[in-house]
Amino acid sequence: MLSQGVYNKINKSSWIRAMFEEGAKLREIHGAENVYDFSLGNPDYEPPAEVKNAIKKYVLGEYPGLHRYMSNAGYPDVREKIAKKTSEESGLPITQNHIIMTCGAAGGLNVVLKSILNPEDEVILFAPFFVEYLFYIDNSNGKPVIVPANTQTFEPSLELLAQSITPKCKAIIINSPNNPSGVIYSEETLKKIAAILEAKEKEFNTQILVIADEPYSKIVYDGAEVPNILKIFKNSAVVNSFSKSLALPGERVGYIAVSPNIDDVDLLVNGMIFCNRTLGFVNAPSLFQKVIADSLDAKVDTDEYKKRRDFLYNNLIELGYTCVKPQGAFYLFPQSLIPDDIEFAKHALKYNLLIVPGSGFGCPGYFRLAYCVNFNSIKNSIPAFKALAEEFKK
Repeated sequence: MLSQGVYNKINKSSWIRAMFEEGAKLREIHGAENVYDFSLGNPDYEPPAEVKNAIKKYVLGEYPGLHRYMSNAGYPDVREKIAKKTSEESGLPITQNHIIMTCGAAGGLNVVLKSILNPEDEVILFAPFFVEYLFYIDNSNGKPVIVPANTQTFEPSLELLAQSITPKCKAIIINSPNNPSGVIYSEETLKKIAAILEAKEKEFNTQILVIADEPYSKIVYDGAEVPNILKIFKNSAVVNSFSKSLALPGERVGYIAVSPNIDDVDLLVNGMIFCNRTLGFVNAPSLFQKVIADSLDAKVDTDEYKKRRDFLYNNLIELGYTCVKPQGAFYLFPQSLIPDDIEFAKHALKYNLLIVPGSGFGCPGYFRLAYCVNFNSIKNSIPAFKALAEEFKK
């Protein structure tokens, strides 16, 4: 009964989820405290007080009609608040008419791609990339074009990007801070990408949409700043969520902010609103639209994430692992100690370490660690990482 296409995709499904499921088995055998699960970007924080207070306000208060349908784009007052904040950050005249509330960033990405892709249109991805992008593109009959990783810095290779753009290129996805590397793409690099895209658009008489996937934009360290995509690219849309920044991954609420500089922007936004409905999302969750609108200035304690990053990074480097130090998000992306990262991840299971092979992110020879886990678990994992390293030093 199952479609052949879905069957094939299941067999190529995410290493992240595969390791997460493996962790459940190991916890049953060894106990949760003896399993070191770095597989899933699932924040262990509770949401900030502002979020909890807003939930109480709307659940316990009298707000007639709160749980009914609204515009497929979301509540106008919520979109207006997000538009105001986005306008302040970008310097652009963004209004509620440029904002669509979505079921998380994943829902938003599917809406954007469905709105713009014709069959076989190409979408450029910079390795390493979040593996689900491949499925989102396929959902809209597009074709991913992968630009190989520059493993010295994990910033995009400009030369390879220029070589990868064809007349069929319709979009490019930029994920910064990046999952899995934690690298923030510099403003200089992004401006050079903008120049390349502008030249290619003129050469091919096309338009290329820059889609910024930014769920980690508020999780940065050491004074780092995330360049504003809407400022840099004329044809751009930001897809964001509150899953990471407010520790609300299970509530599935986010938004799309579309640049007002795009030609025929109203038509594009109407297309996205149409796709938001017809993809089956209908509208973003009503309660949490209101909650996040009251919590836009709330923040997760990034100092605690920084503590975890520094402890894990410093210990791994001391043990002989090699890693580019992340500037944001909550991932490390070290080099595996053997070229076969999948085999390396299997060896790690012997020490109850759940790590995700870099091959799943389009970057073999590396592995991802999600350090959004209890600090004690990180501390207790170090002997396991040491034993794993010693196995390959023999």
